[in-house]
This record gives sequence, structure tokens and C-alpha cells, in this order.
Amino acid sequence: MATARFRFYEELNDFLDSPHRKCEFEYGCAREATVKQAIEALGVPHTEVELILVNGVSVDFAYRLRDADRVSVYPRFESFDVRSLLRLRPEPLRKSRFIADAQLGGLARLLRMLGFDTLHDHAWSDHHIVELALQQSRIILTRDRELLKIRTVTHGCYVHALEPTAQAKEILERLQLAAAVRPFTLCLCCNAAVTPIEKEKIIDRLPPTVARLHEEYYACGGCGRVYWKGSHWQRMQARLGEILA
Repeated sequence: MATARFRFYEELNDFLDSPHRKCEFEYGCAREATVKQAIEALGVPHTEVELILVNGVSVDFAYRLRDADRVSVYPRFESFDVRSLLRLRPEPLRKSRFIADAQLGGLARLLRMLGFDTLHDHAWSDHHIVELALQQSRIILTRDRELLKIRTVTHGCYVHALEPTAQAKEILERLQLAAAVRPFTLCLCCNAAVTPIEKEKIIDRLPPTVARLHEEYYACGGCGRVYWKGSHWQRMQARLGEILA
């Protein structure tokens, strides 16, 4: 057995048992254990980790721990370019394309409302979610820690909040995405781009009252759904204002 000293930073502490939070602590690892195995044994999904320093040197997940190693584990960096230090992945996890698991349909809808490319289908299995995330370089959003511990998963966020509005706030804050918000540019139903369309082209698809009251319309390039700035749009505006406050 090798005994190493660990220190986890920022939100990674939320995954640890209370005695291990925000402090350096000793942890006994199995002989020949990798740093990834030790981190996940302590409860932290590897997808939440961006940088690992052992004795001040950046290492990858395959590093095998030795007695008296000092291990510092960092989450995604919000403001610093750490590409020169990275050993875990070729690029920092700073992408804004998501895939949400079955439990996070409300969050997926809000992220689309904010303009973030977000896939979601409550019928998708964990295996299918992982496949799509890898194929399309998407960040998996989930409240299932075991999903994030799957070996092939490289990009993922554990969502701590329980309610969709609070979840959207959490993702925007953790990944510092406020500047990338582009409200109402994606279809809430199918995630395709929404663009302006002339009223004359969709007049036969509009309820008479809507056609009489509104002149500005938008259409989804995927499912063809038509949007206008009615009372529902005003309610969504208020919801986004709450998220971005």
C-alpha cells in the first residue's frame, strides 16, 4: 500500500466526505493504484478534474502513486489558460456543447433558451449518451456520479442543484458562460437554429389572433416550429432574467 497526501480545490470538495474537504489529508492507496483510481475512490468523477499535480509536476490519470506523494487536484479553470500544463486531455474543457441525461430535461430546455447547443432525450441510455458525447465533443450533464466515472467519458459536469433554474445558473457560473448567451436562437424542441421568417411564408400556419397581433416571426430550420413574441415569450424573458441576474 502507498500512502499519499491529497488536496482537492474549489468545487471538487463537494464530492468529498466532510473530513477531507478544503484540507490536505492522507489516503492509503492499493499498491500500483493510478491517481485516477484514487481520485474516483474518494468520490470525485474524473470528468470533473482538469489538472493534477504530483509533487508539483503535472501528470496524467495513469500515473501510479508512490508513498509520500503530494497530490493536488484542480477542477476546470475559469480564468487561466492552463494548456501548457495539461496532461489529462489535449485541450481544456471549455466547450459549450452539451448533452443532458434523462433527469435533466428542464435544464436542457433552459440551456437551449439561452442559446447553448444541448441534446436531450429521456429515452436515451447512458451508453448512447456517452457515445454521442464522444462523437460530437459534448459535455455530459448529469446528477448520476457513476455515469461520469465511466472510463471513456472525457467531458462531464455533475449538476448539484435540483431545480432547473438553479441548475442553469450553476452551469453558467461554473463554466463562465454568461458572455456566450444568445437567447432564443435555438429551437426549444429540437435544438436546431431559429431564424427570422417573413410573415407571408407562414401565414397559413398561424392562429388568426396571432396573425392579427404580430408581425415578427421566427422559424426552426429543423422541425419547422414557428415562434413569435407573445405572452409566452415574455414569460421566458422573465425566466432568463432570473437566471442571468
